[in-house]
Amino acid sequence: MSETSASPSLEGLRIPRDEQPQESRLRRYLWPSIGTVVVVGVLALLALQFLPDSRAEVRVETVRRSSGGAVASVLDASGYVTARRAATVSSKRTGRIRTVLVEEGMTVEEGQVVAELDDAAEQAQLRLSEAQLASAESSMGETRAELHEAGLAYGRLSELHGQGLASEAELDAARATRDRLSARLEANAASVTVAERAVAVQRQALSETIVRAPFAGVVIDKNAQPGEMISPVSAGGGFTRTGICTLVDMESLEIEVDVNEAYLQRVRPGGAVTARLDAYPDWRIPAEVIAIVPAANREKATVRVRVGILERDARILPDMGAKVSFIEAGQPVPQSTQAPAALTVAASAVLGEGDSNWVYIAEDDRAWRRDIVIGRRDGGRVSVVSGLSAGDRVVVDPPAGLSDGAEIQYP
Repeated sequence: MSETSASPSLEGLRIPRDEQPQESRLRRYLWPSIGTVVVVGVLALLALQFLPDSRAEVRVETVRRSSGGAVASVLDASGYVTARRAATVSSKRTGRIRTVLVEEGMTVEEGQVVAELDDAAEQAQLRLSEAQLASAESSMGETRAELHEAGLAYGRLSELHGQGLASEAELDAARATRDRLSARLEANAASVTVAERAVAVQRQALSETIVRAPFAGVVIDKNAQPGEMISPVSAGGGFTRTGICTLVDMESLEIEVDVNEAYLQRVRPGGAVTARLDAYPDWRIPAEVIAIVPAANREKATVRVRVGILERDARILPDMGAKVSFIEAGQPVPQSTQAPAALTVAASAVLGEGDSNWVYIAEDDRAWRRDIVIGRRDGGRVSVVSGLSAGDRVVVDPPAGLSDGAEIQYP
């Protein structure tokens, strides 16, 4: 075999270009494609971040109920139910409480016992005063008897003196004895009067250990318990109470509101008012203006107005929040009503064309058109006869171009 044929051929070791591994060719084309996708994604995120949001920004309100049958009002104001007759019932003297006979919510009559104090000392003083009175009366009876005897003796001596059988000295002594006993009787009578007054004072002190209701009303707060000390004045510290309970005359309840002085000319004494309690917003209570308090609050620029409640009800309680509407002059006081309430929305939420009316409901971050049938308009509110339910959220002041199903956002 020749040397040339035995050595490997250089041509046989050469790798043709078209025979390179397939994996290398895929890597060469794949990496540029991935890079392009990443760059495009980053640019898209940046565009979403800096491009303006196409969602419309809207304000919404919740559909609520408002009692129907309203009459035109010239002014609305807020205030609180107050009691013109309320008192913290206390004792006239300092003492230890023995029993408390009332609880919160109890109705009491005028003069009814609400508490009793320990009266052992007053009872002892009364017995002493009564004994002193008995002693004074006994002394006066003894003196009266002696005076009677002295008067008889003076009469006999006067007869004897006229017959010349008794001396002038004996007659003078009898007269002096009679006059002395008469003066003593007057002193005894004065002592009896003093003792009687002492007994009256002690009986008054004993009666003051019984605390009574000054007027008929309802107990709204119980301030003391048996065993505690009570005093009509503050004794300092926290061991002495100054009141047994707080009593309110429910017949004296009225509403006090603060009216801005700029609108005071719309309020007139005796004017008709409709009141609504925050606790019962659908209950319209007839009322009237009692008085305009002739003093202004310079800090708040308001004037206090007293509103009388014309129909009493057990649901009206002191310190309840209330809203009142002053009725236009010439209109009668509205009757109390608890008629089914009507749904109302802001007038700016209602759109219309011809006889058709609609609103946009905010739901799932989209605005949905809803056709409605409206009723009467009252100021900035519109009653809705059909098409809405309480709790629906409607778009207020819908922006121009808002369409059914449009995406929305809230400020």
